[in-house]
Amino acid sequence: MTNRERATGPSLPLVGRSAHLGTLSARAAAARAGQPQMVVLDGPAGVGKTSLLRTALDPGGPCDGMTVLYGACRAVDSGIGYSGVRALFGPLNLTARRGRSASLLRGGARHALPALAPDPAGADSTPGATFPVLNGLYWLAANLMADRPLVLALDDAHWCDERSLRWLDFLLRRADGMPLLVVLARRTDSGRAAGPALTDLVAHHRPLTLPLAALSAGDVGELVRRAFPEASPQPSFVGALTDVTGGNPLELNRLLHKLRMTGVDPDDAGARRVTELGGRIVASTVHDVLDGQPGRVREVARALAVLGPERPEHLAALAGVSAVQAEEALDVLRRAALVHHDRTDMVHDMVRAAVLSTVAPAALAALRTRAAQLLSDVGRSPEQIAGQLLLLPRADQPWMTAVLLDAAAQAEQRGAPEAAVRYLERVKKARPNAPEVRIRLAGVLAETDPGRSLTLLREALALACDVRTRATAAVRFGLTCLRVQQSPEGARVLSEALDALTAELGTDPEPADRELLTMVEATLLIVGADEKTTLPAVRERAARLTPPPGDTPAQRQQLAMLTVLTAMDGRSAAESVRQARRALRSPGLPLGAWSLLPASLALSLADETDEALDALDTVLRDSRRAAAVWTYGLALATRASVHLDQGGIPQAMADAQTALDLCEGEDWGESAVMPHTVLALALTERGEPERAEAVLDTVKRPRIEDFAWEYHWYLMARARARRARGDTGSALDLLRACGDSLAGAGLANPVLAPWWLDAACLLAESGRLEEARAAAGHGAVLAGRWGSARALGYAALARGAATPGPAGTAALEEAVRLLSASPARADHARALLLLGRALLADGAPREAREHLRNAVALALRCGCVALARQAREELVGAGGRMREITVSPLDMLTGTERTVAALVASGVSNREAAEALFVTVRTVELHLTSIYRKLGVTRRADLADVLREDAADLPGRPAGRDTPR
Repeated sequence: MTNRERATGPSLPLVGRSAHLGTLSARAAAARAGQPQMVVLDGPAGVGKTSLLRTALDPGGPCDGMTVLYGACRAVDSGIGYSGVRALFGPLNLTARRGRSASLLRGGARHALPALAPDPAGADSTPGATFPVLNGLYWLAANLMADRPLVLALDDAHWCDERSLRWLDFLLRRADGMPLLVVLARRTDSGRAAGPALTDLVAHHRPLTLPLAALSAGDVGELVRRAFPEASPQPSFVGALTDVTGGNPLELNRLLHKLRMTGVDPDDAGARRVTELGGRIVASTVHDVLDGQPGRVREVARALAVLGPERPEHLAALAGVSAVQAEEALDVLRRAALVHHDRTDMVHDMVRAAVLSTVAPAALAALRTRAAQLLSDVGRSPEQIAGQLLLLPRADQPWMTAVLLDAAAQAEQRGAPEAAVRYLERVKKARPNAPEVRIRLAGVLAETDPGRSLTLLREALALACDVRTRATAAVRFGLTCLRVQQSPEGARVLSEALDALTAELGTDPEPADRELLTMVEATLLIVGADEKTTLPAVRERAARLTPPPGDTPAQRQQLAMLTVLTAMDGRSAAESVRQARRALRSPGLPLGAWSLLPASLALSLADETDEALDALDTVLRDSRRAAAVWTYGLALATRASVHLDQGGIPQAMADAQTALDLCEGEDWGESAVMPHTVLALALTERGEPERAEAVLDTVKRPRIEDFAWEYHWYLMARARARRARGDTGSALDLLRACGDSLAGAGLANPVLAPWWLDAACLLAESGRLEEARAAAGHGAVLAGRWGSARALGYAALARGAATPGPAGTAALEEAVRLLSASPARADHARALLLLGRALLADGAPREAREHLRNAVALALRCGCVALARQAREELVGAGGRMREITVSPLDMLTGTERTVAALVASGVSNREAAEALFVTVRTVELHLTSIYRKLGVTRRADLADVLREDAADLPGRPAGRDTPR
């Protein structure tokens, strides 16, 4: 499979490049062996980069037997997202109706279509989402490499669009073990500063750079001998050519062509003629050709230089000549070696520049304007038309801004934000007082440059006179503030916009206005619930809202957030469940993540963990299908928390570790906290508090103490790890800090971060019973209001731990009963341990041993190794018998290894597992090697047997439902 025929160029014999070919051959051999390579060919214009590429890609060359994809970038396309990718993959014809069902687009590769299609509107994509397309192109390349080693050769890379270069970086970062060779040819004198994408690509992967220098006098002599085979060139002639051209192959080729056409011989007289002609050979020969031709030939040449490869009738229309005259002019230009003999395009960018240098700036702007209009008339895509408009000094006519806006929409559909920004910046320049342009531009920049996005939104808010426009800007502003951890400012702007909108719309707004109003309210709830400083005002506003019926997306989003706020207040678990179920009601409409995730959190706090897991599975399935990695990671971390609350420690570790792995290398990864806290809590339950603290040490989120949710989970994880390490004082300090912070923020849910339970038990163990009873009493009030079995069980457990004698034993018996009816299996095991200990103190060793034995069994089923060992130690101390607690081979697996093992055991291929986890096949293979070694198995069937035996002992839902497929 190849498209190397597109690499054909002018007839430039390759001399003086044998060392370069040898190096490329060695790099191609390494790539074939699974060592990915990147090579950059550097040199000035005309030095022979394309000729070297063509020779390397030709049959029998260094890349023989490899799948070769060649693409050449153009200046006019440099602003079009993924234009470089389309130059590479276009000849595969994957966007045709038949091509879309090709095996190359199987699995995750289908997400590549928005980048490949001329018009991405028909592709299944989410506008503005960059990762799905990058990931889809990665799998497309992987599918190609499954057949043969792959060469991606990108010529004139200095003109490549930024998004294509970002994809090459994405691909090379994940190419370990892949048979891949990437070759870029770029000009060192293009006059265009290397963009950040090209700079990053070279910096990240440190490619081998092959500089192409000017030809030596000996190499020039070889070219002369090939050009004049019938004569023996004189040293003076060769020397003059070398001096005049500087050894530039393109300059040499054009000068030799001109000398032969005018009958000059390679002798001393010819040397004098070469000296007379002087430098700037390409420009002078182009001007000589055009000056000696009729005006229609010059106009066709200029039309071709502006439009690039186009149909002759379109060139004729732009040149103002007939189609026949255009064909004749092209023949003249081919004979003059200005146009390729096999396709309608200039032979070199230097030739194109020389042609355009004959046009005055004002005339060139008029020509490009007519070219844009022509492309519009013949039905070309807005992006192609915009390519001409971007080259104009001004693009402020209404039809121009309309095209640029359409082009921005296409770029967003492709997941090419850089291109969309470029188009919208020109629109903003043409319409400086239009707030909606700034709002749209800010939306594109929200992911890549949130700081500038906020600046634009502030300007839009200042410019907007209409309350609806201000409300729209405020929603975008609030969500962007949430991303950069500036929620207080976002909440303030949203509150102001909401008040103004409410005053304007009155009590009976139109349906569209009602939906906008609800969206602003919902967004305010989301943003305002992020930090402790804004939470009280948001809770007060939420208390005044009437829960909506949940018939529209905005209503369901609002209802889900009201559900969470109700749960945070700890008023009624039953009411929270009713609200969450209403938010999840979907009459034939898909539910968004901002409805599902808050509702799942409220359901989990209210003990409805199966419904919570169902909602999270929906988010995981949808985000995996859309390759929405941020949402997928957030849902995984949330599900890990639910598993932890259920006492499913292995499942919690697997999800948390996978979510943590997804955070690495991502821009948003530094703000993640939940994966760290859940993993740390699970490690502590496993008896590894040192590792737990090491995980917590990697939390990078600044100002973590200001946040309403993550801070309290973080403190609980730290406190439990410190307690497990025997640092009682530090653990109590952390628990009290958690309680004070919760109280300051007005968070009263007893199970959100049950510091009071941990404090009561720890204080009781330290003999500080009065303080323990105070902590237990605090929790009892909260639990009575919330009313879930888990909360009431916690209250009984704290009271029993803080109360010695029969009264305490009775409270612990109540805790065991309540927790056995709740999803909190690990806490049930903990209650059994404390009950056994109390019965032993009461003089009832037989009953004590029974409860301690049950505690060991349940703790082991949950994966709570530390708790099981503690219960076993107390059982033996009470006269019972039990073997030492040994770690299951499965406990030796890391969280990610557990996830991979579950996927593979469920029957998916390595590739399918890699797609599900957003990693490479190589990564899955490495995990499997480690899994097989740790478990002592050699086949997938054996692995399935081991996991099946383990699953039979795990609490909660069947293991298959926990597999992220």
